[in-house]
Amino acid sequence: MSIDKDINQSKFRNEHQRAFVNLIYTYNWATEKFKAFLLCEDLTMQQFNILRILRGSEEPLSTLQIRARMLDKMSDTSRIVDRLVLKGLAQKCVSKEDKRLVDVTISAAGKVLLARLDQKSDAFDQIIGAITSEEATELNRLLDKIRNSH
Repeated sequence: MSIDKDINQSKFRNEHQRAFVNLIYTYNWATEKFKAFLLCEDLTMQQFNILRILRGSEEPLSTLQIRARMLDKMSDTSRIVDRLVLKGLAQKCVSKEDKRLVDVTISAAGKVLLARLDQKSDAFDQIIGAITSEEATELNRLLDKIRNSH
C-alpha cells in the first residue's frame, strides 16, 4: 500500500515532503513490528540494544560508554541497565579503573536470551523482506546520505 492510502492524504507539498512523511511513517511501522517481536521476551527495544552492545564488547562498559553506542540517545541508560540487572540479564560492579564508575556486563542469562532471539532472526528479515539485497544496499546509501547531509 502507498503512503497516500495508509495515512489518507493524497496531497503533499512536494516529493521531498512525501519522502520525509514516508520515512517517519515507515520508521513507526517497523518499530511496532519489532516491539511485537520483543514483547514475547518481555524486552524493550532499548533493553535489547543494550544487551547486544554488552554482548559485542570484550570489556565491561560504563553506562556512559553504553549510551554512546546506543541507537536511542534519549534513553536513560542507567535506568534501563538497572532493569536488566533486576531481570538477571546484566550485571554491575564497581569499575577497577575508576571507583566512581560502574562496569556493566551481560550475564549468562542475557547471552542465552540473545542466542534464542538470534535463532528467530528470520522474523527480523520478514520486516524488510519485500526488498532485494541490492535495494537494501541502495536504501542504506540513501539513508546515510540524508543523515550525513546535515
